[in-house]
Amino acid sequence: MAGGSKIVVYGAIGANLAIAVAKFTAAFFTGSAAMLSEGIHSLVDSGNGMLILLGLSQASKPADNEHPFGHGKELYFWTMIVAVLIFAVGGGISLYEGWIHIKEPAALGDPTWNYWVLGLAVLFEGVACSLAFREFNKTRGDAGFWKALRASRDPAVYAILLEDLAALVGLVIALAGVYFGQLLNNPYLDGSASLAIGVLLIGMAVFMLKETRGLLVGEGIDAATRASLQAVAEADPAVQSIRPPLSMYLGPAEAFLALDVRFQQELTAQQVEDAVGRLEKAIRAKHPEFKRIFVEAESFAPEQRASVG
Repeated sequence: MAGGSKIVVYGAIGANLAIAVAKFTAAFFTGSAAMLSEGIHSLVDSGNGMLILLGLSQASKPADNEHPFGHGKELYFWTMIVAVLIFAVGGGISLYEGWIHIKEPAALGDPTWNYWVLGLAVLFEGVACSLAFREFNKTRGDAGFWKALRASRDPAVYAILLEDLAALVGLVIALAGVYFGQLLNNPYLDGSASLAIGVLLIGMAVFMLKETRGLLVGEGIDAATRASLQAVAEADPAVQSIRPPLSMYLGPAEAFLALDVRFQQELTAQQVEDAVGRLEKAIRAKHPEFKRIFVEAESFAPEQRASVG
């Protein structure tokens, strides 16, 4: 997944840098607030992509004495920084520019620049979005789009996908503001489009903050995975029962799992150890994201309780 994630990020950075230059050029010649907001949006997205690349690089560092579980959560931290930048810089400046142009509307120049730039931007953003969507679909399964998006543990994919989708919607809003502003000779529509883009970016940032916060503070496995673990454990004849597992995602494809398993009373210590080995192997075969599994084994006799990792 890491290689695919980087391709998505590189594609998004390249597209956004090219589009940002074109949008700022069009805004300079036409005076469009919506185009200026869109240029800021693309520039922020480019910087965000670089921060996510930094997160991917930091997260790939091996475990050490100070970080025995690795650095996987670095990616979540930098994704949260990205969400804050989208909220403050992208959304805030777009709202400010929109409000200024509504208070003091300026006559729009020739919109030809805007139409050319917006058309090319839609093309480039569409390519970047298709790359992100294709990578996202690899882990989506049969789940619906929004359900799979909220369940995704790889912010390098879902953050870029959200940015690309927001960019496409923002382009449509900017195009509508420029077109109807010219058609109706109403410069207020251009500023209103900038406000709408700002609201769009803030809404996306809030969603990203909410999702990333859960992963950063220690989000565990979902109900379907818990049920699957229960089924795997109960399929072993040595297992009597299993308590609700303790889990936490340490990265997009790495999770920690602690199980409290009660084995059959008549088993010897060696048989319990063999059963623990079978259980770990069966879990990893079905859920390879569990890189670290710790099993606390017990029989009905309290004195036989033991921990196995």
